[in-house]
Amino acid sequence: MSTKGDVRSYLRPHLADVEPYKGVDTPEALAARYGFSLEEVSKLDANENPYGPSPRVYEALGGLRNLHRYPDPPARELRRRIARYVGVGEDRVVVGAGADELLELVVRLFLGPGDTAVDCPPTFSMYSAFARQNGARVVEVERGPSWELDVEGVLGAVRSGARVVFLCSPNNPTGNVPPDGELRPILETGVPVVLDEAYYEFSGVTRAGWLDAYPNLIVLRTFSKLAGLAGLRIGYMLAHPDVVAGALKIKQPYNVTVASQAAGIASLEDLPRLQENVRRLVAERDRMAGLLAEHGLLVPYPSSANFVLCEVRGADAREVQCELASRGVFVRHFSKPRLEGCLRVSAGRPEDTDRLMRALHEISPVASEVAR
Repeated sequence: MSTKGDVRSYLRPHLADVEPYKGVDTPEALAARYGFSLEEVSKLDANENPYGPSPRVYEALGGLRNLHRYPDPPARELRRRIARYVGVGEDRVVVGAGADELLELVVRLFLGPGDTAVDCPPTFSMYSAFARQNGARVVEVERGPSWELDVEGVLGAVRSGARVVFLCSPNNPTGNVPPDGELRPILETGVPVVLDEAYYEFSGVTRAGWLDAYPNLIVLRTFSKLAGLAGLRIGYMLAHPDVVAGALKIKQPYNVTVASQAAGIASLEDLPRLQENVRRLVAERDRMAGLLAEHGLLVPYPSSANFVLCEVRGADAREVQCELASRGVFVRHFSKPRLEGCLRVSAGRPEDTDRLMRALHEISPVASEVAR
């Protein structure tokens, strides 16, 4: 009997249970939906860098004359600049279309159908999503009450045959950096450990210096946060040369565009400006956390990233998110275990923090008294 017209019967069965990643809307879409001008929108839901890229990026993009040519497949010049920035050899660097592409490459390198990966929720959902998309099984080892890693739980999963462990430092969305004492026992097992350092510039803590000691360590980073290039999708992987060689073998040949390579190079030529923006965001993160704690409706957890996870006290988190949105302030809510009562708020410009606080006082003017 013909199955013409029922293409679903040909889909890989395991994909039926894979949940798609739900991204955030653009400022333009949010402004149009809620009836604001762009100037009235404080977009604090995606951990973007509100100061944008270096002016040198716009100069580099405006000067491009080779858009009719394919980009350099291994992105050699950008890899050289990254290697110099990090302080490693070029044979330890792979560039990708955002850290997400590199995460997917790692999954394809180490995980096949039926293999097991370790995830430590609450954390970035794409670790488990990519593993499941590839037909792998995911063992979830929940974090502790202060978002610390359950090291013994992870080690138990590794002893049971897990082939990859996914970790994040600072962790998204909780903002904490795992201490050496949590990471080293896991690395000592020899299993590949993916350490996502997308937000490392805001914490100042990196384990890239451990690459020689731990050949199984794979560090992922991005230009989205430091350099304000989220729209151009540039990330990089730091790993043992054998892992790098494997990733270069299976990646798409022209995965990083001419424009993205030029933007990445220009960004690394203007590091002092970018690092000053990081300092501004860290200062604003701390100011915002202090004001939120004083108000009392959103109680912040300590954070070493460019965002703050907050527990909503005395109200429904989803309703508070909607109330803030109606006032032009957009924050992130997660429908995940242990996060349903929380909101994640990105560090923005001082005027964004001020707009957030005005909105919170409108929503709950006596929250600070209730909190006491």
